[in-house]
Amino acid sequence: MGEDDRLREYRGKRDFGRTGEPPGSGASSDAEPRFVVQIHDASTLHFDFRLQVGDVLRSWSVPKGPSTDPGDRRLAIPTEDHPLEYEDFEGVIPPGEYGGGAVIVWDRGTYRPSSHDRRGRPVPFAEALEHGHATFRLKGSKLHGEYALTRFRDGKGGDADGSWLLVRAGHARSGGHGTPDPRRARSVCSGRTLAQVAADSRTK
Repeated sequence: MGEDDRLREYRGKRDFGRTGEPPGSGASSDAEPRFVVQIHDASTLHFDFRLQVGDVLRSWSVPKGPSTDPGDRRLAIPTEDHPLEYEDFEGVIPPGEYGGGAVIVWDRGTYRPSSHDRRGRPVPFAEALEHGHATFRLKGSKLHGEYALTRFRDGKGGDADGSWLLVRAGHARSGGHGTPDPRRARSVCSGRTLAQVAADSRTK
């Protein structure tokens, strides 16, 4: 499936004459794959967890956000693929547009796939996701270390549907840092909170 096909759902939900979200240029990268975690103050405040897979960002809505505590199991609901340029998106999606509300880039960086089969052989990341279990090591400004995405409920449309869990790998321990209050969390790009992004938008 080409990049344009994978972004059809994303583009179909947005009027790029109104929203500042990127339509996607089709640019690809041979560098180490990227990840981004955004906080979105939509009708329901949530985190969006995105991993570069090929020429798009595979995306999950994580209501409680990724946790640094291995004892936390975070529900992750798949959403449509996003363009790679979405990694840099921070601002306010206009009311009436899909998912309207303020967005900040809470964390971003690179990741290294680490899935293996039973014989210890590396499994391509896209294939690991298709099979419903993928492990990877994050190297961000705030998130570091091994994480896993595991599908525990299938959807009708295959690997892009259903419900997943996002878990920090390792043994559960008390005193984990968990996830910060999204209302107080600051952007790794601008240092702003959601409220500050929304206020800045109103002054323009």
